[in-house]
Parts: sequence; structure tokens; C-alpha cells
Amino acid sequence: MLKSKLSVAGVALASAMALSACESTGIMNKADKPEPAKSSEMKHENPMVGGAAMYADKNIIENAVNSKDHTTLVAAVQAAGLVETLSGEGPFTVFAPTNAAFDALPEGTVEALLKPENKAALTKVLTCHVVKAKAMSGAIVKMIDDDGGAHDVPTVGGCVFTAKYAGDTVMLVDGKGRTANVTIADVKQSNGVIHVIDSVLLPE
Repeated sequence: MLKSKLSVAGVALASAMALSACESTGIMNKADKPEPAKSSEMKHENPMVGGAAMYADKNIIENAVNSKDHTTLVAAVQAAGLVETLSGEGPFTVFAPTNAAFDALPEGTVEALLKPENKAALTKVLTCHVVKAKAMSGAIVKMIDDDGGAHDVPTVGGCVFTAKYAGDTVMLVDGKGRTANVTIADVKQSNGVIHVIDSVLLPE
């Protein structure tokens, strides 16, 4: 059953219907409004991702399509019909699994989710990697500290993950105990921020 497969599957982004109905809560109680990127914000202000420059004056989709490490993620976003949503105003925080993270899932899981008849299930998984707010890593760490070492992160898809950190590494833990480490933080976008993660987070 696809439902059981979802217990070991995931992708990262947001659905238009869920986004329009969702209010920014949890990870950013005072969600930042998207700030127009200055023309001087060039690639040196962002880390490289997947061998490509990331530009703070471009949106999440415009940057993600250039990352060689996120071709699976981009394919999933396209299959779910979410390109327009994630090109919109936001702000969004996207926890973006790499191709390697998807490759670690059981064989056939991603292929099943990408089928047209499974679009609703794919959307559910995608939205569990998106927060409707702009949350930079420093703000996340502060919230973790304020909450005594662990902070609940409600996502657009309805999943609630737990944010923790060790040293300089922010981590997210899903309801099944899987941990995703932020490997590249604070990739600024014109409509939010991307944090690259090394594991796929799963809905319950």
C-alpha cells in the first residue's frame, strides 16, 4: 500500500491549498515578511549548492533547478504542480533533501510517489518539508535554547518535527525518530530560505 510506503518516503516543498490555509505558527511565531533582495546580493553572499551559485535575488524554484544535488526534489515539485506556489511571495523555509537522501529510501518509493495517481500523497510528503515563515538558522537555534533544547516545528503539511542542535549543526527529528542534519544552512532566497538536509523527513 502507498500509505505504508509513505512511512519511509519523503520530499521537500509546499502545496498551494495548504499554504493558503496555513498561518505561520510554531517555528516562527513572528514570521518574517519577505524582504526584497538588494541588487548587490550576489552569489558570494550565499553558499554554493550542488555546484551552482545561489542568488538571494532569485526565488526558491529559480535557484533549486540549478543544483545538481536536488534534481529528484525538483522533479517531485514539478510532478505535484507546486512550481508556481514556491515561486510566489512566501515567505517559506524549505528543508531540502539531497538526491543522496532520496537514494537511501527503499527501492521504488520515489518512483511510486511521482506517478500521477499518487499526486495527493506526494503533496502531503512535500509539504512536510516546508514552513510558512522565513527561519534562519540563528533564529532556529535561539528557539531551541528558549525551549530547553528542543523546539517543535509545525510544517505546512501538518507534520510536526523536533528541532535540536549539536555544536554548529541543526537537526530535525521526525515522528519515527529519523534525524536529518542541516548540511548547508541559510541559503537566502527572495521569498525565504533553503536549508539543505541529508535525510528525508517522513509524515506519521
